[in-house]
Amino acid sequence: MNWLRFILGNRSFIWLLLIVNLLGTIYGYYWYRFQLAETPDIFLLFVPDSPTASLFFVIVLIAFLFKRNTPLFEALALLTLFKYGVWAVVMNFLVFAKTGTVEIESLMLIVSHGAMAIQGLLYIPYYRIKWVHVSIAAIWTLHNDVIDYVFDMMPNYSILNESMDQIGYFTFWLSILSIAICFYAAKRKNTLTIS
Repeated sequence: MNWLRFILGNRSFIWLLLIVNLLGTIYGYYWYRFQLAETPDIFLLFVPDSPTASLFFVIVLIAFLFKRNTPLFEALALLTLFKYGVWAVVMNFLVFAKTGTVEIESLMLIVSHGAMAIQGLLYIPYYRIKWVHVSIAAIWTLHNDVIDYVFDMMPNYSILNESMDQIGYFTFWLSILSIAICFYAAKRKNTLTIS
């Protein structure tokens, strides 16, 4: 595991992650462009879930490059990267189960969102999250669930519209699991630093 710590804490690797996540964030907001154009202003901040998650991580990575920690953004990044990473993978597999076909965009979303969830988890030893940060991040994500499934602002997967109640239920429990992971990160004595 020392080799993994070496890679994760290496500034060159963090620069690479920063570039990849920044490009992914930009593309993510672009992917949401049509839905954002139809979204009431009051909900705009809460609609583009995945790019906002990767934006939180971009802020964390920039801080790492300056040998600093940003515990609130670390909590927001960990919670949302895991939640929306897993969520998007599951939704794209559901689309495959309903249609029987996999498109290139779906494969790209599965790989990129799977990587989102994994990278958030891999950096747990570097975070300096406290319980207050987890609490704020938990409020953010549960509020986001309300916006998505009470006010119907969830990402557009038209083929899954008939299953929205079940998806909302799944998303709630995925949020609870993500919050639990974030509390675990806060409970740990994390001592690793960026080299």
